[in-house]
Amino acid sequence: MCLAIPGIVLEIRGKEASVDFGGIRRTVKVDLVSVKPGEYVIVHAGYAIEVLDEKDAKETLKILEEIADG
Repeated sequence: MCLAIPGIVLEIRGKEASVDFGGIRRTVKVDLVSVKPGEYVIVHAGYAIEVLDEKDAKETLKILEEIADG
């Protein structure tokens, strides 16, 4: 099983993007999606595989935060 956490794209450099996952920044490949800075993505194995609607991404992040808080 895999848990996908939304991350926000900070900047794009060619086929790579800097993505922020709650304060942790990672470089991910964006070959598989059309994405712009400010959009949310789901990443698997280093590749952005889906662009998320901002409302859905924020709702998912809120739920994950509630789970973490117990």
